[in-house]
Amino acid sequence: MRRTVVLALTATLSAGLLSAASAGELSPSQRPAVFETVFASPLGLEGLTTDGRGNLYSPARGADPCPVYRVAATGGPAAVVGTIPAPCSPAGLTFDRRGRLYVANADTVVSFVPDAANPPAATVFTRGVPGANGLAFDRAGALWISDGGTGQGRVWRAGTDGVAAEMFRVQPLVSDVNVVNGVGGVGRDVRGLPPGSVTITPNGRTAADTAGSQHIVANGLAFTEDGTLVVADTARGALWRVPMGRDGRPRASTGCDAAFPANTLCLDDVEVQHPYLEGADGIVLDRAGNVWTAANERNAIVLARRDGRVVEYFRNPADATTKLRNGGPLEFPTSPVLLPDGRLCVTQSDGSRRDNFPNSAGEAGPGKPALAKISCVKR
Repeated sequence: MRRTVVLALTATLSAGLLSAASAGELSPSQRPAVFETVFASPLGLEGLTTDGRGNLYSPARGADPCPVYRVAATGGPAAVVGTIPAPCSPAGLTFDRRGRLYVANADTVVSFVPDAANPPAATVFTRGVPGANGLAFDRAGALWISDGGTGQGRVWRAGTDGVAAEMFRVQPLVSDVNVVNGVGGVGRDVRGLPPGSVTITPNGRTAADTAGSQHIVANGLAFTEDGTLVVADTARGALWRVPMGRDGRPRASTGCDAAFPANTLCLDDVEVQHPYLEGADGIVLDRAGNVWTAANERNAIVLARRDGRVVEYFRNPADATTKLRNGGPLEFPTSPVLLPDGRLCVTQSDGSRRDNFPNSAGEAGPGKPALAKISCVKR
C-alpha cells in the first residue's frame, strides 16, 4: 500500500548544506517534502534499519511470534524474514558487518540472518540489558545498547562473546536520593500533554495528574566516523556525545554529581539541547556528520548540524479547524534511516501522546487496518 502526502517544510535550509551526490545524505530543498507510505503495518512497529540495498527492516509487536518484516523502500508487499519467539516486544535493530540482524527485545538482544524463503527464529545474543532499545555497532564490532524506557540511562557494550557490560549512564532526571520503599528521589519530571493534563485558569496552570510522564534519557544510538557515540535523550530533548578511546571505552567525563552512580555522564557531555528535539527517539547520521532525529512527541524530523545549529526540517501542519497535528503524514515517528540514494525513511508507531493525541486521526490507528507504518521522503 502506498499513500502520498505533501508537507511544506517548516524551515528553509541552504541548498548547499549537504551534498546530493554523497550516498547516505539527504539534500534539503525549498520544495515541499513529499512522504510516501511504503508499508502500512497491521501490527505495531518501532525500529527501522536498512541493508544498504534499498530494503527496509522492521520488527513488529503484538504477535506470537513477532515477525520481522523486509519491505522495499519503493513500496510493495512486505516479506517476513525472521521471527522473534514470544514473549516479544522488539524495538531497535541493526546489521553487523556480515549481514546478521540484531534486534533489541525486552531485556535481551536477539539475532538471526534474514531469510524470506525460510524465516529463522531469532536466538539470544546477549541478556541482562533491561529495556533494551537503541542499538549501534562500533568500529571494533562491539554492540552498544541503550536501556530505553527504564529511565535509568544505562548504556551497555557487548563484545562478540555476547557478554554485556554497563559502560556509562546518561544522567537520569531523578536520582534515588531520599527513596524509601521505592518512593522519593530528587530531580524533576517532564510531562507530555496529552495524556497528562493541567488545570488552566486565568490565574495559573496547575498539573492535574502524573499521566504523560517522560523519563527516557537514553534512546537512539549512533556512531560518528571518528568513533564518537551520539545518544538521543528523549526527556531533555538533547543529544549527548561520548568520545571513545583506542580501547573502545568511553572517554567522557563522569562522576560530577554524587547523587548519581559514579559512571554517570556529566552534564557538560550534552552536545546540544533544544526545544525542537523534545521527544528525540531514533537518530541517524549523514556523511557530513549531521544528526537527523525523529522527535516523536512533536511529529517532527529535526536536524542537528555539525555547526551546532538545530533546524526543524519538517513537522506536521496544524489542522485549520482543530489546530491538532495528529493527522499525518507523521504519526509519532520513531526510527529514521538514510538510504544510499539520499532518501530518509522513518517508522511511525502512532503513540497516543502530545502532538499525536488522540491517535485516532491519520492513516494508522486503533480499529484501522494499519496500526503503524513506514514512510519515505521523495527527493
